Amino acid sequence: MLDTLVRFFQDGGPFMYPIAVVLALGLAITLERFFYLASVRRRNRLAFEQGILPLLNRRDYQRAMNAANNSDSAIASIMAAGIGRLLNNSRREDIEYAMEEGLMEVLPRLEKRTQYLATLANIATLLGLLGTIIGLISAFTAVAAADPSQKASLLSESISVAMNTTAFGLMSAIPLLMFHAVLQTRTNELVDSFEMAGVKLLNIVSDQGGQSAAA
Repeated sequence: MLDTLVRFFQDGGPFMYPIAVVLALGLAITLERFFYLASVRRRNRLAFEQGILPLLNRRDYQRAMNAANNSDSAIASIMAAGIGRLLNNSRREDIEYAMEEGLMEVLPRLEKRTQYLATLANIATLLGLLGTIIGLISAFTAVAAADPSQKASLLSESISVAMNTTAFGLMSAIPLLMFHAVLQTRTNELVDSFEMAGVKLLNIVSDQGGQSAAA
């Protein structure tokens, strides 16, 4: 199996190497993003569910603010923006706007480098096609000067070798596109969790306002 892969790579020509570099770069970005998003998700859960949310439910906003300021999680910075406005007796709309602003500051860090995967997938595909075209041009040039009895076999062998580049380009592009879709989904899930945390804070504020009006 290993010999087959090595021979497949060697027969593809010089364009196999830039495609391999693109694939390695895409895999490195994928691993980094997977670990980063998993870390953000874990820290958010600990900071919000075990730290900030219980304090909000007890209406202990000052301690909730301190907990948010002492946390390095992404959700803590968003909640700190909203709780800060709450402590200043701001309107519900102002609290919501503050959390939206915090989300806009966090979002670029979540999406960082993920969009490169789709670009790298396209580059791998195009490099594969370019390598195949150049290989076919070289094959037809060589066949034109070959012995007539050998042209058919030489042409079929040259085309087979040239197609290896396209195959490797597609083999690199398909997983990169899949990884891009998975990372986008995980990023959207994190954004949804931020929005849900903001809604919980706003609901607590609304409940407090309703109780104050009833009293």
